[in-house]
Amino acid sequence: MNLEVSSTTYTIYFAGSLFDHKDLTGNAILVSYINELSCGKYLCILPQDLEQATNRANDIRDQDLRYVLECDLAIFNFDGAELDSGTVVEFIYAKSLDIPCVVIRSDFRQGGEQARGGDRWNLMASFYPRTRKLEFNAMEWYQKELTSLSGEQDVFETADRFYKKIATALINELDAVIDEAPLLSTDKGQASSVYEWALSFPGSGVRKSELNLNDIIKSKREKGLIG
Repeated sequence: MNLEVSSTTYTIYFAGSLFDHKDLTGNAILVSYINELSCGKYLCILPQDLEQATNRANDIRDQDLRYVLECDLAIFNFDGAELDSGTVVEFIYAKSLDIPCVVIRSDFRQGGEQARGGDRWNLMASFYPRTRKLEFNAMEWYQKELTSLSGEQDVFETADRFYKKIATALINELDAVIDEAPLLSTDKGQASSVYEWALSFPGSGVRKSELNLNDIIKSKREKGLIG
Protein backbone atom coordinates (compact mmCIF):
# COMPACT_ATOMS: atom_id res chain seq x y z
CA MET A 1 0.00 0.00 0.00
CA ASN A 2 1.29 3.44 -0.98
CA LEU A 3 1.68 5.65 2.10
CA GLU A 4 2.51 8.80 0.13
CA VAL A 5 -0.18 11.45 -0.19
CA SER A 6 -2.08 10.74 -3.40
CA SER A 7 -2.45 13.37 -6.11
CA THR A 8 -5.70 11.76 -7.30
CA THR A 9 -8.75 11.24 -5.13
CA TYR A 10 -11.36 8.60 -5.92
CA THR A 11 -14.79 8.94 -4.35
CA ILE A 12 -16.34 5.73 -3.05
CA TYR A 13 -19.98 4.95 -2.37
CA PHE A 14 -20.00 2.75 0.75
CA ALA A 15 -23.13 0.57 0.72
CA GLY A 16 -24.42 -1.77 3.41
CA SER A 17 -26.94 -2.24 6.18
CA LEU A 18 -27.48 0.81 8.40
CA PHE A 19 -30.37 -0.25 10.58
CA ASP A 20 -28.84 -0.69 14.03
CA HIS A 21 -26.05 0.76 16.17
CA LYS A 22 -23.58 -1.95 15.14
CA ASP A 23 -24.12 -1.26 11.45
CA LEU A 24 -23.93 2.50 11.89
CA THR A 25 -20.79 2.60 14.01
CA GLY A 26 -19.08 -0.23 12.13
CA ASN A 27 -19.62 1.51 8.80
CA ALA A 28 -18.40 4.85 10.14
CA ILE A 29 -15.28 3.39 11.78
CA LEU A 30 -14.23 1.40 8.72
CA VAL A 31 -14.75 4.38 6.42
CA SER A 32 -12.60 6.59 8.66
CA TYR A 33 -9.75 4.07 8.48
CA ILE A 34 -10.01 3.77 4.69
CA ASN A 35 -9.92 7.54 4.28
CA GLU A 36 -6.95 7.92 6.63
CA LEU A 37 -4.83 4.95 5.56
CA SER A 38 -5.24 5.69 1.85
CA CYS A 39 -3.60 9.10 2.42
CA GLY A 40 -6.18 11.01 0.42
CA LYS A 41 -6.49 8.52 -2.44
CA TYR A 42 -9.91 7.25 -1.39
CA LEU A 43 -12.78 9.27 0.05
CA CYS A 44 -15.80 7.26 1.15
CA ILE A 45 -19.37 8.55 1.03
CA LEU A 46 -21.62 7.04 3.69
CA PRO A 47 -25.36 7.00 2.89
CA GLN A 48 -26.13 7.16 6.62
CA ASP A 49 -24.35 10.53 6.80
CA LEU A 50 -26.21 12.11 3.89
CA GLU A 51 -28.56 14.89 4.88
CA GLN A 52 -32.18 14.12 4.01
CA ALA A 53 -34.35 17.04 3.00
CA THR A 54 -37.48 14.91 3.51
CA ASN A 55 -38.42 11.55 4.95
CA ARG A 56 -40.12 10.44 1.74
CA ALA A 57 -38.93 6.98 0.73
CA ASN A 58 -38.57 7.82 -2.96
CA ASP A 59 -36.45 10.90 -2.14
CA ILE A 60 -34.07 8.81 -0.04
CA ARG A 61 -33.80 6.19 -2.79
CA ASP A 62 -33.23 8.81 -5.50
CA GLN A 63 -30.48 10.52 -3.53
CA ASP A 64 -28.64 7.25 -2.92
CA LEU A 65 -28.81 6.28 -6.60
CA ARG A 66 -27.47 9.67 -7.63
CA TYR A 67 -24.49 9.23 -5.30
CA VAL A 68 -23.82 5.75 -6.73
CA LEU A 69 -23.78 7.25 -10.23
CA GLU A 70 -21.57 10.17 -9.25
CA CYS A 71 -18.94 8.24 -7.27
CA ASP A 72 -15.84 6.78 -8.92
CA LEU A 73 -15.93 3.44 -7.09
CA ALA A 74 -18.17 1.54 -4.70
CA ILE A 75 -17.82 -0.83 -1.76
CA PHE A 76 -20.69 -3.20 -1.03
CA ASN A 77 -21.12 -5.01 2.28
CA PHE A 78 -22.48 -8.49 1.58
CA ASP A 79 -22.71 -9.68 5.19
CA GLY A 80 -25.74 -11.48 6.59
CA ALA A 81 -27.56 -14.76 6.10
CA GLU A 82 -29.48 -12.89 3.40
CA LEU A 83 -28.03 -9.94 1.53
CA ASP A 84 -29.53 -6.56 2.32
CA SER A 85 -31.95 -5.94 -0.55
CA GLY A 86 -31.19 -2.23 -0.82
CA THR A 87 -27.48 -2.95 -1.10
CA VAL A 88 -28.14 -5.45 -3.90
CA VAL A 89 -30.19 -2.88 -5.85
CA GLU A 90 -27.37 -0.34 -5.50
CA PHE A 91 -24.83 -2.97 -6.57
CA ILE A 92 -26.72 -3.80 -9.77
CA TYR A 93 -27.19 -0.09 -10.48
CA ALA A 94 -23.42 0.42 -10.13
CA LYS A 95 -22.70 -2.54 -12.40
CA SER A 96 -25.04 -1.13 -15.06
CA LEU A 97 -22.72 1.91 -15.08
CA ASP A 98 -19.53 -0.21 -15.17
CA ILE A 99 -18.44 1.29 -11.84
CA PRO A 100 -15.47 -0.61 -10.32
CA CYS A 101 -16.63 -2.30 -7.11
CA VAL A 102 -15.28 -4.20 -4.13
CA VAL A 103 -17.56 -6.62 -2.32
CA ILE A 104 -16.71 -7.28 1.33
CA ARG A 105 -18.01 -10.22 3.35
CA SER A 106 -16.78 -10.78 6.89
CA ASP A 107 -19.66 -13.04 7.94
CA PHE A 108 -18.32 -16.56 8.46
CA ARG A 109 -21.74 -18.17 7.87
CA GLN A 110 -22.30 -20.00 4.61
CA GLY A 111 -25.08 -18.46 2.53
CA GLY A 112 -26.54 -18.76 -0.94
CA GLU A 113 -26.76 -21.84 -3.12
CA GLN A 114 -23.36 -21.91 -4.79
CA ALA A 115 -21.19 -24.99 -4.58
CA ARG A 116 -18.38 -25.24 -2.06
CA GLY A 117 -15.69 -22.74 -2.99
CA GLY A 118 -18.20 -20.38 -4.57
CA ASP A 119 -19.45 -17.07 -3.22
CA ARG A 120 -21.41 -17.27 0.03
CA TRP A 121 -24.40 -15.36 -1.32
CA ASN A 122 -27.06 -15.65 -4.01
CA LEU A 123 -25.50 -16.49 -7.38
CA MET A 124 -27.40 -13.66 -9.11
CA ALA A 125 -25.11 -11.19 -7.30
CA SER A 126 -21.94 -12.91 -8.56
CA PHE A 127 -19.75 -13.03 -11.67
CA TYR A 128 -19.82 -9.33 -12.62
CA PRO A 129 -16.74 -7.75 -14.26
CA ARG A 130 -14.63 -5.09 -12.55
CA THR A 131 -15.66 -6.49 -9.18
CA ARG A 132 -13.14 -7.58 -6.55
CA LYS A 133 -13.98 -9.54 -3.41
CA LEU A 134 -12.62 -9.35 0.13
CA GLU A 135 -13.87 -12.33 2.11
CA PHE A 136 -12.64 -13.14 5.60
CA ASN A 137 -13.80 -14.61 8.88
CA ALA A 138 -14.48 -11.62 11.14
CA MET A 139 -14.47 -13.74 14.29
CA GLU A 140 -11.09 -15.21 13.40
CA TRP A 141 -9.55 -11.83 12.62
CA TYR A 142 -11.00 -10.27 15.77
CA GLN A 143 -9.77 -13.10 18.01
CA LYS A 144 -6.31 -12.88 16.48
CA GLU A 145 -6.02 -9.18 17.24
CA LEU A 146 -7.48 -9.68 20.71
CA THR A 147 -5.01 -12.40 21.70
CA SER A 148 -2.04 -10.57 20.14
CA LEU A 149 -2.20 -7.95 22.89
CA SER A 150 -0.01 -8.52 25.90
CA GLY A 151 -1.30 -7.78 29.38
CA GLU A 152 -4.76 -6.32 29.89
CA GLN A 153 -7.08 -6.66 26.91
CA ASP A 154 -8.21 -3.25 25.70
CA VAL A 155 -11.27 -3.17 23.43
CA PHE A 156 -10.24 0.09 21.75
CA GLU A 157 -6.75 -1.12 20.93
CA THR A 158 -8.21 -4.37 19.61
CA ALA A 159 -10.70 -2.46 17.47
CA ASP A 160 -7.93 -0.20 16.18
CA ARG A 161 -5.82 -3.13 15.02
CA PHE A 162 -8.88 -4.97 13.68
CA TYR A 163 -10.13 -2.07 11.55
CA LYS A 164 -6.65 -1.19 10.32
CA LYS A 165 -6.31 -4.75 9.03
CA ILE A 166 -9.68 -4.65 7.25
CA ALA A 167 -9.09 -1.18 5.79
CA THR A 168 -5.63 -2.12 4.51
CA ALA A 169 -7.02 -5.22 2.80
CA LEU A 170 -9.84 -3.16 1.26
CA ILE A 171 -7.42 -0.52 -0.03
CA ASN A 172 -5.39 -3.25 -1.73
CA GLU A 173 -8.53 -4.49 -3.49
CA LEU A 174 -9.50 -0.95 -4.50
CA ASP A 175 -6.01 -0.43 -5.93
CA ALA A 176 -6.43 -3.61 -7.96
CA VAL A 177 -9.92 -2.92 -9.29
CA ILE A 178 -9.10 0.56 -10.63
CA ASP A 179 -6.42 -1.04 -12.80
CA GLU A 180 -8.95 -3.29 -14.53
CA ALA A 181 -9.83 -2.15 -18.04
CA PRO A 182 -13.18 -0.34 -18.35
CA LEU A 183 -16.00 -1.79 -20.43
CA LEU A 184 -17.68 1.58 -20.89
CA SER A 185 -16.25 4.04 -23.42
CA THR A 186 -16.88 7.62 -24.49
CA ASP A 187 -16.53 6.48 -28.10
CA LYS A 188 -19.63 7.34 -30.17
CA GLY A 189 -21.31 8.73 -27.05
CA GLN A 190 -21.66 5.32 -25.37
CA ALA A 191 -20.96 6.53 -21.85
CA SER A 192 -23.26 9.53 -22.23
CA SER A 193 -26.11 7.30 -23.43
CA VAL A 194 -25.65 4.82 -20.58
CA TYR A 195 -25.51 7.56 -17.94
CA GLU A 196 -28.54 9.33 -19.41
CA TRP A 197 -30.46 6.06 -19.28
CA ALA A 198 -29.34 5.47 -15.69
CA LEU A 199 -30.96 8.77 -14.72
CA SER A 200 -34.15 7.89 -16.58
CA PHE A 201 -35.04 4.26 -15.98
CA PRO A 202 -35.47 4.44 -12.15
CA GLY A 203 -38.23 7.04 -12.63
CA SER A 204 -39.27 9.23 -9.68
CA GLY A 205 -36.94 12.19 -9.12
CA VAL A 206 -33.59 10.76 -10.20
CA ARG A 207 -33.94 12.45 -13.58
CA LYS A 208 -34.38 15.83 -11.88
CA SER A 209 -30.94 15.78 -10.30
CA GLU A 210 -28.54 18.69 -10.55
CA LEU A 211 -25.75 16.39 -11.71
CA ASN A 212 -23.70 17.44 -14.72
CA LEU A 213 -23.20 14.15 -16.54
CA ASN A 214 -20.59 15.58 -18.91
CA ASP A 215 -18.40 16.66 -15.99
CA ILE A 216 -18.84 13.31 -14.21
CA ILE A 217 -17.94 11.32 -17.32
CA LYS A 218 -14.97 13.58 -18.09
CA SER A 219 -13.62 13.21 -14.55
CA LYS A 220 -13.95 9.43 -14.62
CA ARG A 221 -12.32 9.25 -18.03
CA GLU A 222 -9.35 11.30 -16.83
CA LYS A 223 -8.94 8.84 -13.95
CA GLY A 224 -9.01 5.90 -16.36
CA LEU A 225 -12.35 4.60 -15.06
CA ILE A 226 -14.11 5.10 -18.40
CA GLY A 227 -12.45 4.35 -21.73
